[in-house]
Amino acid sequence: MRFGLFGSAQANGSDLGAGIGQGFHDYIDFNVEAEALGYHSTFLVEHHFTGWSQVSATLNLLTYLAARTKTLRLGTAVMVLPWHNPVLLAEQAATLDVLSGGRLDFGIGKGYRHSEFTGFCIPSEEAEARFEEGLEVILKAWTSEGRFSHHGKFWKFENIVVEPAAAQRPRPAIWMGAGSEPSIRKVATRGFNLLLDQFAGPDLIRQRLAFFQSELKAVGRSCNPMEVCVARDFYVAKDQKDKEDAIERLNAARQRIIDVSKAPNQSGGSHILAYARSGAPDVSSTLIGTTEEIHDKLLALNEAGVEYIILSALGGSRHSLRQFANEIIPEFNSDHAADRGKRLLLV
Repeated sequence: MRFGLFGSAQANGSDLGAGIGQGFHDYIDFNVEAEALGYHSTFLVEHHFTGWSQVSATLNLLTYLAARTKTLRLGTAVMVLPWHNPVLLAEQAATLDVLSGGRLDFGIGKGYRHSEFTGFCIPSEEAEARFEEGLEVILKAWTSEGRFSHHGKFWKFENIVVEPAAAQRPRPAIWMGAGSEPSIRKVATRGFNLLLDQFAGPDLIRQRLAFFQSELKAVGRSCNPMEVCVARDFYVAKDQKDKEDAIERLNAARQRIIDVSKAPNQSGGSHILAYARSGAPDVSSTLIGTTEEIHDKLLALNEAGVEYIILSALGGSRHSLRQFANEIIPEFNSDHAADRGKRLLLV
């Protein structure tokens, strides 16, 4: 199995934070250590207008991280396309790819927080159309030979060439968050990689992976398990009390996200809102507990077909980062994992 990181950062690390939730410099140091411990990647969110000092200039922070690392893949999870001029975004992302030596994993999404749509004065009803047009322009910017023009509903560009060219050819890998069958089908048909959220349990993950594989087969794409990653909140607890305290902190962070995401009189929505119809989402899918409990949950995910997991370390715990790397990762990247795979084939 492959393991990376997923989460946020805050300029002010003293406040309660979603995801990693620490100061920007501490976030950089955290990821530098993660690279040394053998983590494969880090995926950083984008958010605005919370009042929590959350990371908003995602590509800027990743560019700084690129200068401090050598092998760590640098992912966005996700850049919200409706917020961005697609040409400027294509230029900035390509610059990061060049400076990092081709380490960019470009995760994209439509956005789900009511407070962000309101703050940008963009009707949420336009999210899909803005996403599609922005994506069209970015793909054109990264793959066109020479200059191009675009005349769309939201954006117009005349006789432009996007510079620099990305280091990865024909373009950086594009990761797209999806959960419903129509959205998963789009990921498969477009040749993108699939990001699955941190809330769905193993049974639902299994169903989504099976559907993705069937859609890949329908369009003649081979199935590479490393082109699908599953996000998970995690924390290695010292004892039961430590575990309960960690879950309480996670629930508080999740409730704060729900509060800024939900529109007035709204009954549901995408991402966290789809799992929060009766309070905060169930924590049973998280990797919070003792090393033995986390191992068993990872085994269930692996048996569901998951090979790549990105981890959001609750509270930016260095203890969890190190203990997971030293005690859990080897169990899934060793002869133990090979033996487990043989057993599954024999069942």
